[in-house]
Amino acid sequence: MFNRTIIGFTGPEKRIPQAWWAARFCLRLCGAAAVYLTPQRGDYHQLLNAVIIGGGDDIDPQLYGREDKGLAPIDRERDAFEVDMIEHAMRTDLPIFGICRGMQLLNVVLGGTLFGDIRAMRHLTSNRRTLLPQKAVNLKAGSRVRDLVYRDRLKVNSLHHQAVDGLGEYMQAVAWDEDDFIQAIEYSQHRFLMGVQWHPEYLPYLPQQLQLFHHIVQAAHDHRQERIM
Repeated sequence: MFNRTIIGFTGPEKRIPQAWWAARFCLRLCGAAAVYLTPQRGDYHQLLNAVIIGGGDDIDPQLYGREDKGLAPIDRERDAFEVDMIEHAMRTDLPIFGICRGMQLLNVVLGGTLFGDIRAMRHLTSNRRTLLPQKAVNLKAGSRVRDLVYRDRLKVNSLHHQAVDGLGEYMQAVAWDEDDFIQAIEYSQHRFLMGVQWHPEYLPYLPQQLQLFHHIVQAAHDHRQERIM
């Protein structure tokens, strides 16, 4: 495995890691090896060519200056592990892709904030959680994600009740749902740092969604070639 491009995928230690299995399948389809990263699963920092910060429990509101109101489980050990992983990736120019919670954490690490619970704030979109691509997302012209999928509008799935509020430094919003909640972000000061609010790992049968994994794999491959040289 270590003779191939290696991408780390972060997730929880407990529970059945369906998102990891789904992401590993997508990454293998795109030609990369994958390792599952949790606070208890060793240090792969020096072996990685890219990292994906996966979805899961709410982020500790104290990390972005808010109060914990007990709306959902919080895994502070995972928070700390992933914050360290993101900071390492930014120091070493490692490509980073955030999915759902992962996108939110990228924003928080860069000084942004979150809406703790958007369920009462939705008017045009549903609070029903679904793995199916039933929510419309509008993409910003000229953005990386728009150029990757060749679409101005995508149908995506939705599993979240939190969302990006204030953007972190140098972070820009590049996709929105019908209620204007941010659905994708990009960072201008890094070779590859982007996040999406939906879960493309559950949509590999849609070419536009799999293209997101193709792109992180290509960025990881480029990073590996630079290290070899």
